[in-house]
Amino acid sequence: MAKTNPFEFMQQVRAEGAKVTWPARKETMITTGMVLLMVLLAAIYFMIVDFVLRWGVGLVLGLGG
Repeated sequence: MAKTNPFEFMQQVRAEGAKVTWPARKETMITTGMVLLMVLLAAIYFMIVDFVLRWGVGLVLGLGG
C-alpha cells in the first residue's frame, strides 16, 4: 500500500467531505427529539422492570411484600 503525503491526504479528505449530504437543521432537530423520546421510554421501561424484579426477589427471599 503506497503512502500518501499529508497534502494529498488533506485534498482527499476535503473531496470526500464534499460528497457528504449533511442533514438540514429541521431534520437534525426532529431526529434529536426522537432520540431523546426513545431514551426516555427506555428509561421508564427499565425502571418498571427493575421495580418488578426487586419486588419479586423480595417476595421470594421473604424480605418484604
